[in-house]
Amino acid sequence: MPPRGTATGFRPSAPRRPARPASPVALLVADGVAALAGAPALTDAQRHPLLVTLLIVMSLLLRRRDGRPPVPGLLEELPAVCGRIAVAWLALAALLAAYRPEHALTLRTVLTGLALHAAAGCVLRGAVHARRRAALLRHPHTALVLGPAATAQRVAAAVLRHPRCGVRPVGIVAEQPDGSESLPVLTTPEEVERAVIQNGVRAVLAVHPSVRAEQEPLLRALAESGCVVWEVDADSPSYATRERLAGFSCRRLDMSPARRGSAAKRALDILVSGTLLVLVSPLLLAFAVALRISDGPGVVFRQERIGRNGKPFTLLKFRTHRPVDEHESATRWSVANENEMRWFCRMLRRTSLDELLQLWNVLRGDMSLVGPRPERPYFVAQFGQTYPGYSVRHRMRTGITGLAQIHGLRGDTSIEDRCRFDNAYIDDWSLWQDVCILLRTAATVVRPTGS
Repeated sequence: MPPRGTATGFRPSAPRRPARPASPVALLVADGVAALAGAPALTDAQRHPLLVTLLIVMSLLLRRRDGRPPVPGLLEELPAVCGRIAVAWLALAALLAAYRPEHALTLRTVLTGLALHAAAGCVLRGAVHARRRAALLRHPHTALVLGPAATAQRVAAAVLRHPRCGVRPVGIVAEQPDGSESLPVLTTPEEVERAVIQNGVRAVLAVHPSVRAEQEPLLRALAESGCVVWEVDADSPSYATRERLAGFSCRRLDMSPARRGSAAKRALDILVSGTLLVLVSPLLLAFAVALRISDGPGVVFRQERIGRNGKPFTLLKFRTHRPVDEHESATRWSVANENEMRWFCRMLRRTSLDELLQLWNVLRGDMSLVGPRPERPYFVAQFGQTYPGYSVRHRMRTGITGLAQIHGLRGDTSIEDRCRFDNAYIDDWSLWQDVCILLRTAATVVRPTGS
């Protein structure tokens, strides 16, 4: 039985090992053997085991990581293969000329070795790709297609017409059938679970922009069951990518991006928030005393916000305004009336210094330094129904600042634009991006709108 509170009701009874890309071992062996094939071009003095090993290592380090849905063809990757081999040989020649001038490689040696290495590499990699394509033709990855029934059927039919893709759709997941008999339409979690188990589904194609937001729990459950999730653009080639599936632009989705690099992100949060709390503690104390004198007791404002995976937490701020009651605090978009604020409170809000207490939320793990801004439960429910991408923001810890904020999306600005920037930040997350956002936040003049 699925656990209570499961949004989709879908929970495979026998979780499988997550589907992984084809093993790189075969291509690694092919590249290593190809490097050995180029070694005879060296003279006996140059054919030192250390130099041959160095050539092999450079060839392997320069190889490109394969990650596209179809198996690439030899002609498609020929320029890249030859380019990597040329770089490896030129680097080897430069090292020999620098450290062993008496054994420097001649131009003829470099060209001969490069030609032998490239020829062997192309032949061996072509053989590996041919075997993989043949295996995919015999045993393609079974897939489910998520989206509006008509669009999903169209994409599924196109993929079925191109078996070289290595993907075979076996069902459509939609809210209601469209009357077509091409593929069965699955409308309940039980039907989806049965299809996944009976057909050994290993891939999921989400074919409509709203599918990812509306079916986020289902996609996450399918990913946890061992399926690879692809987002397919069924209408226009909008993705700036070389990945294609039956002519459609597509990209692989990481349904748990917060886990990728989460340790490094958490380490950065602890280091920066802990350091800043120590440095600004005298300033925080001064603000608290000033607020106590000017505005009476209750200098800390506590409010429930929604964090990662929809989990509520208590956000801390300096109190710059006193709402009429708890209902106003929870349901009014902006409780700040600057005309009624004292000048000191107005200054704290305009400069966002009232947010400094959230460094404690970051240190505790409720928030991150960088991430989508958290919102109150009342507005999360409203925005989740109005804007398809809003709920998807909660797959990562909320933050004090974010990509949307450094682009001016604070206060009374477009929620739709915030969703787009927040989801783009999560999709393209990197530690360096966090550092850049923090630096840009520190250098940005804060607008007098509050948050």
